[in-house]
Amino acid sequence: MHRFYLPSDQCRDSTLELSGDEAHHALRVLRIQTGERVTVLDGAGGELICEVRQATKHTINLAVLHKNSSPPLPCQITLLQAVPKAKAMDYIVQKATELGAARVVPILSERTVIHLDEDNAGDKAGKWQQIAIESIKQCGSPWLTKIEMPVTLKNYLARQEKFDLPLIASLQDDRRHPREFMQQLRDEHKRAPATACVWIGPEGDFSPAEMNIIKAEGALPITLGRLVLRSDTAAIYSLSVLNYELQG
Repeated sequence: MHRFYLPSDQCRDSTLELSGDEAHHALRVLRIQTGERVTVLDGAGGELICEVRQATKHTINLAVLHKNSSPPLPCQITLLQAVPKAKAMDYIVQKATELGAARVVPILSERTVIHLDEDNAGDKAGKWQQIAIESIKQCGSPWLTKIEMPVTLKNYLARQEKFDLPLIASLQDDRRHPREFMQQLRDEHKRAPATACVWIGPEGDFSPAEMNIIKAEGALPITLGRLVLRSDTAAIYSLSVLNYELQG
């Protein structure tokens, strides 16, 4: 069945309405017809099996036949991604969503190439959130990855967010395999982490000063293997490892 997205606050009734881009895609691209069954994802764990009852020029009315509810993944993973150049961030957001990241925080670091003012930052965040929506429709995830507004490293650290397992991809000599830190946490607390984050630098990585500040805030330096990876590859590698180790 074709998948569509509606925010959870629009999925509370027994009948739903697709409008805007979702309706346009259904009507003009997929040629949805009355009587067809479709899936609606609400981004908050809900998967609604629906039947098309009426299709007008700009809207589609759906009757909810059944609703499945999925619990959140065992570990809520946040990607703290220094914004890379060109369209690499689009790709990172897409793959982070497919790999089950709960949240992506775009970080503006010293070596971030693009410069965003308040208006541009809002536009970028909106674009990236739409990419996340398209990604859950493609992969079928009932949970929508939240894409935050871009924020400077200093302002993000001022929030003093805490994670059970805070990691940072590092090329420095003190880096360790991520599994070592996971096992250390399990040994100390007798449980798997409920929250985790991973910091990924931009092209050229975080500056030494930034790396030291992030580590001073508790981030544990991990290796991503012997090779130096691109920023987007490093993000996907890290999330793949965390997804494999923590979401089983």
